[in-house]
Amino acid sequence: MSDPAGAGSLASSWERLRAAGRPGLVAYVTAGHPSPAETEAFLRGAADAGVDCVELGVPWSDPVADGPTIQASTHAALEGGMTLGGALELLARARPAAPTVVFSYLNPVLARGPATFAREARAAGAAGLLITDLPVGADEPVETDLGSSGLPLVRLVAPTTPAARQALIAARSRGFLYVVSRLGVTGESAGVSAALGPQLAALRRVTRLPIAVGFGISTPEQAVLVGRLADGVVIGSAVVARMGAGGAAAALAWLRSVRAALDARG
Repeated sequence: MSDPAGAGSLASSWERLRAAGRPGLVAYVTAGHPSPAETEAFLRGAADAGVDCVELGVPWSDPVADGPTIQASTHAALEGGMTLGGALELLARARPAAPTVVFSYLNPVLARGPATFAREARAAGAAGLLITDLPVGADEPVETDLGSSGLPLVRLVAPTTPAARQALIAARSRGFLYVVSRLGVTGESAGVSAALGPQLAALRRVTRLPIAVGFGISTPEQAVLVGRLADGVVIGSAVVARMGAGGAAAALAWLRSVRAALDARG
Protein backbone atom coordinates (compact mmCIF):
# COMPACT_ATOMS: atom_id res chain seq x y z
CA MET A 1 0.00 0.00 0.00
CA SER A 2 1.32 3.44 -0.87
CA ASP A 3 1.57 5.89 1.97
CA PRO A 4 -1.19 8.53 2.02
CA ALA A 5 0.82 11.15 3.86
CA GLY A 6 4.17 10.43 2.21
CA ALA A 7 7.63 10.34 3.73
CA GLY A 8 8.15 14.00 2.90
CA SER A 9 4.97 15.15 4.61
CA LEU A 10 6.65 15.64 7.99
CA ALA A 11 9.09 18.20 6.62
CA SER A 12 6.42 19.98 4.58
CA SER A 13 4.13 20.17 7.60
CA TRP A 14 6.80 21.89 9.69
CA GLU A 15 7.63 24.20 6.78
CA ARG A 16 3.99 25.33 6.55
CA LEU A 17 3.87 25.95 10.29
CA ARG A 18 7.05 28.02 10.23
CA ALA A 19 5.82 30.05 7.29
CA ALA A 20 2.59 30.77 9.16
CA GLY A 21 4.37 31.52 12.43
CA ARG A 22 2.35 28.86 14.26
CA PRO A 23 3.64 26.28 16.75
CA GLY A 24 2.99 22.68 15.80
CA LEU A 25 0.70 20.49 17.90
CA VAL A 26 1.93 16.90 18.24
CA ALA A 27 -0.32 14.35 19.94
CA TYR A 28 0.62 10.88 21.17
CA VAL A 29 -1.82 7.97 21.27
CA THR A 30 -1.27 4.32 22.13
CA ALA A 31 -2.26 1.96 19.33
CA GLY A 32 -5.23 -0.11 20.44
CA HIS A 33 -6.19 2.02 23.43
CA PRO A 34 -8.92 2.07 24.48
CA SER A 35 -9.69 -0.01 21.39
CA PRO A 36 -8.42 -0.26 17.82
CA ALA A 37 -11.61 1.42 16.58
CA GLU A 38 -11.11 4.42 18.88
CA THR A 39 -7.47 4.73 17.82
CA GLU A 40 -8.53 4.72 14.18
CA ALA A 41 -11.16 7.36 14.90
CA PHE A 42 -8.50 9.51 16.56
CA LEU A 43 -6.13 9.17 13.61
CA ARG A 44 -8.86 10.06 11.13
CA GLY A 45 -9.99 13.08 13.12
CA ALA A 46 -6.65 14.46 14.32
CA ALA A 47 -5.99 16.86 11.45
CA ASP A 48 -9.47 18.38 11.67
CA ALA A 49 -8.89 18.91 15.42
CA GLY A 50 -5.79 20.98 14.66
CA VAL A 51 -3.17 18.31 15.29
CA ASP A 52 -0.18 18.76 13.01
CA CYS A 53 1.56 15.45 13.76
CA VAL A 54 0.52 12.25 15.52
CA GLU A 55 2.83 9.92 17.40
CA LEU A 56 1.34 6.41 17.22
CA GLY A 57 2.73 4.46 20.15
CA VAL A 58 3.41 0.75 19.72
CA PRO A 59 2.53 -1.11 22.95
CA TRP A 60 5.45 -2.78 24.70
CA SER A 61 5.49 -4.75 27.94
CA ASP A 62 8.27 -2.74 29.59
CA PRO A 63 7.72 0.94 28.70
CA VAL A 64 10.40 2.28 31.03
CA ALA A 65 10.27 5.89 29.76
CA ASP A 66 6.54 6.19 30.35
CA GLY A 67 4.60 7.21 33.41
CA PRO A 68 1.55 5.46 34.86
CA THR A 69 -1.02 6.81 32.39
CA ILE A 70 0.75 5.65 29.24
CA GLN A 71 1.95 2.46 30.94
CA ALA A 72 -1.65 1.57 31.78
CA SER A 73 -2.75 2.28 28.21
CA THR A 74 0.08 0.12 26.87
CA HIS A 75 -0.78 -2.83 29.08
CA ALA A 76 -4.47 -2.53 28.21
CA ALA A 77 -3.65 -2.49 24.50
CA LEU A 78 -1.43 -5.55 24.86
CA GLU A 79 -4.17 -7.38 26.75
CA GLY A 80 -6.47 -6.52 23.87
CA GLY A 81 -4.08 -8.20 21.44
CA MET A 82 -2.35 -5.18 19.92
CA THR A 83 1.08 -5.82 18.40
CA LEU A 84 3.57 -3.94 16.27
CA GLY A 85 2.08 -5.51 13.17
CA GLY A 86 -1.40 -4.66 14.39
CA ALA A 87 -0.41 -1.04 14.95
CA LEU A 88 0.86 -0.77 11.37
CA GLU A 89 -2.31 -2.38 10.04
CA LEU A 90 -4.35 0.10 12.07
CA LEU A 91 -2.38 2.99 10.58
CA ALA A 92 -2.89 1.66 7.06
CA ARG A 93 -6.66 1.40 7.60
CA ALA A 94 -6.97 4.87 9.11
CA ARG A 95 -5.01 6.70 6.39
CA PRO A 96 -4.68 9.83 8.56
CA ALA A 97 -4.30 13.26 7.03
CA ALA A 98 -1.93 14.36 9.80
CA PRO A 99 1.63 13.04 9.36
CA THR A 100 2.05 10.11 11.71
CA VAL A 101 5.29 9.05 13.39
CA VAL A 102 5.44 5.44 14.58
CA PHE A 103 6.76 5.58 18.14
CA SER A 104 8.22 2.32 19.50
CA TYR A 105 10.65 0.81 21.92
CA LEU A 106 13.49 -1.10 20.32
CA ASN A 107 12.61 -4.68 21.29
CA PRO A 108 9.52 -5.04 19.06
CA VAL A 109 11.49 -3.52 16.19
CA LEU A 110 14.36 -5.96 16.65
CA ALA A 111 11.93 -8.88 16.79
CA ARG A 112 10.41 -7.85 13.46
CA GLY A 113 13.72 -6.82 11.91
CA PRO A 114 14.58 -3.11 11.66
CA ALA A 115 14.66 -2.94 7.86
CA THR A 116 11.40 -4.90 7.59
CA PHE A 117 9.77 -2.67 10.20
CA ALA A 118 10.87 0.51 8.44
CA ARG A 119 9.67 -0.76 5.06
CA GLU A 120 6.31 -1.87 6.46
CA ALA A 121 5.88 1.40 8.37
CA ARG A 122 6.34 3.40 5.20
CA ALA A 123 3.94 1.16 3.28
CA ALA A 124 1.37 1.64 6.05
CA GLY A 125 1.57 5.41 5.66
CA ALA A 126 4.01 6.44 8.39
CA ALA A 127 5.72 9.80 7.93
CA GLY A 128 8.55 9.08 10.38
CA LEU A 129 9.94 6.79 13.06
CA LEU A 130 10.92 7.35 16.68
CA ILE A 131 12.64 4.62 18.71
CA THR A 132 12.70 5.88 22.26
CA ASP A 133 15.49 3.65 23.62
CA LEU A 134 17.89 3.73 20.67
CA PRO A 135 20.50 6.41 21.44
CA VAL A 136 22.47 7.89 18.57
CA GLY A 137 25.48 5.68 17.83
CA ALA A 138 24.37 2.83 20.09
CA ASP A 139 23.79 0.40 17.21
CA GLU A 140 24.89 1.72 13.82
CA PRO A 141 23.63 -1.28 11.78
CA VAL A 142 20.17 -0.95 13.30
CA GLU A 143 20.15 2.79 12.60
CA THR A 144 21.19 2.11 9.00
CA ASP A 145 18.41 -0.45 8.59
CA LEU A 146 15.84 1.94 10.03
CA GLY A 147 16.96 4.60 7.57
CA SER A 148 16.77 2.25 4.60
CA SER A 149 13.11 3.09 3.93
CA GLY A 150 13.81 6.81 3.67
CA LEU A 151 11.55 7.63 6.61
CA PRO A 152 12.91 10.35 8.93
CA LEU A 153 14.27 8.99 12.22
CA VAL A 154 13.33 11.48 14.95
CA ARG A 155 15.74 11.75 17.91
CA LEU A 156 15.36 12.65 21.57
CA VAL A 157 17.39 15.20 23.56
CA ALA A 158 17.24 15.17 27.37
CA PRO A 159 17.83 18.08 29.78
CA THR A 160 21.10 16.50 30.93
CA THR A 161 22.50 15.89 27.44
CA PRO A 162 25.94 17.56 27.16
CA ALA A 163 26.37 20.25 24.52
CA ALA A 164 28.63 18.18 22.27
CA ARG A 165 26.21 15.27 22.44
CA GLN A 166 23.28 17.57 21.65
CA ALA A 167 25.05 18.70 18.49
CA LEU A 168 25.65 15.09 17.44
CA ILE A 169 22.02 14.11 18.07
CA ALA A 170 20.79 17.12 16.15
CA ALA A 171 23.03 16.27 13.22
CA ARG A 172 21.68 12.71 13.14
CA SER A 173 18.02 13.58 13.58
CA ARG A 174 15.54 13.95 10.74
CA GLY A 175 12.02 15.36 10.60
CA PHE A 176 12.23 17.22 13.88
CA LEU A 177 14.09 17.13 17.17
CA TYR A 178 12.13 15.94 20.21
CA VAL A 179 13.25 17.72 23.38
CA VAL A 180 12.39 16.08 26.68
CA SER A 181 11.50 18.97 28.95
CA ARG A 182 12.31 17.25 32.24
CA LEU A 183 13.99 14.23 33.77
CA GLY A 184 11.99 11.12 34.62
CA VAL A 185 9.06 9.50 32.84
CA THR A 186 6.12 10.85 30.87
CA GLY A 187 3.12 12.21 32.72
CA GLU A 188 1.14 15.34 33.45
CA SER A 189 2.82 18.07 35.49
CA ALA A 190 2.01 21.36 37.18
CA GLY A 191 4.40 23.65 35.32
CA VAL A 192 7.07 24.23 32.70
CA SER A 193 10.77 24.16 33.60
CA ALA A 194 12.54 27.53 33.77
CA ALA A 195 15.55 25.85 32.13
CA LEU A 196 13.63 25.13 28.93
CA GLY A 197 14.33 28.49 27.28
CA PRO A 198 18.12 28.31 27.65
CA GLN A 199 18.10 24.66 26.57
CA LEU A 200 16.25 25.48 23.35
CA ALA A 201 18.45 28.50 22.67
CA ALA A 202 21.53 26.27 22.89
CA LEU A 203 19.98 23.74 20.51
CA ARG A 204 19.08 26.40 17.96
CA ARG A 205 22.76 27.26 17.72
CA VAL A 206 23.52 23.74 16.41
CA THR A 207 20.46 22.83 14.33
CA ARG A 208 17.90 24.27 11.93
CA LEU A 209 15.52 21.36 12.54
CA PRO A 210 12.13 22.12 14.07
CA ILE A 211 12.25 21.56 17.84
CA ALA A 212 9.25 20.01 19.56
CA VAL A 213 9.02 19.80 23.34
CA GLY A 214 7.24 17.07 25.28
CA PHE A 215 6.92 15.37 28.69
CA GLY A 216 4.57 16.91 31.22
CA ILE A 217 2.50 19.30 29.09
CA SER A 218 -1.03 18.82 30.37
CA THR A 219 -3.01 22.06 29.96
CA PRO A 220 -3.64 24.56 27.15
CA GLU A 221 -1.88 27.19 29.26
CA GLN A 222 1.28 25.08 29.51
CA ALA A 223 1.10 24.39 25.79
CA VAL A 224 1.03 28.14 25.11
CA LEU A 225 4.09 28.72 27.34
CA VAL A 226 6.03 26.01 25.50
CA GLY A 227 4.73 27.16 22.12
CA ARG A 228 6.27 30.57 22.68
CA LEU A 229 9.69 28.93 22.98
CA ALA A 230 9.57 25.88 20.72
CA ASP A 231 8.46 25.06 17.19
CA GLY A 232 6.11 22.40 18.47
CA VAL A 233 4.35 21.08 21.56
CA VAL A 234 4.07 17.32 22.22
CA ILE A 235 1.22 16.13 24.42
CA GLY A 236 0.96 12.47 25.44
CA SER A 237 -0.39 11.52 28.86
CA ALA A 238 -3.14 14.16 28.83
CA VAL A 239 -4.37 12.85 25.47
CA VAL A 240 -4.12 9.20 26.54
CA ALA A 241 -6.06 9.93 29.73
CA ARG A 242 -8.90 11.45 27.71
CA MET A 243 -8.84 8.57 25.24
CA GLY A 244 -9.31 6.20 28.17
CA ALA A 245 -12.09 8.24 29.74
CA GLY A 246 -14.10 9.24 26.68
CA GLY A 247 -12.50 7.79 23.56
CA ALA A 248 -11.43 9.69 20.47
CA ALA A 249 -14.26 12.22 20.67
CA ALA A 250 -13.15 13.43 24.11
CA ALA A 251 -9.45 13.52 23.22
CA LEU A 252 -10.03 15.39 19.96
CA ALA A 253 -12.38 17.90 21.59
CA TRP A 254 -9.74 18.71 24.19
CA LEU A 255 -7.02 19.02 21.54
CA ARG A 256 -9.19 21.54 19.71
CA SER A 257 -9.09 23.68 22.83
CA VAL A 258 -5.29 23.36 22.93
CA ARG A 259 -5.03 24.34 19.26
CA ALA A 260 -7.28 27.33 19.86
CA ALA A 261 -5.11 28.44 22.78
CA LEU A 262 -1.95 28.09 20.72
CA ASP A 263 -3.43 30.11 17.88
CA ALA A 264 -4.62 32.83 20.23
CA ARG A 265 -1.38 33.12 22.20
CA GLY A 266 -0.13 36.61 22.88
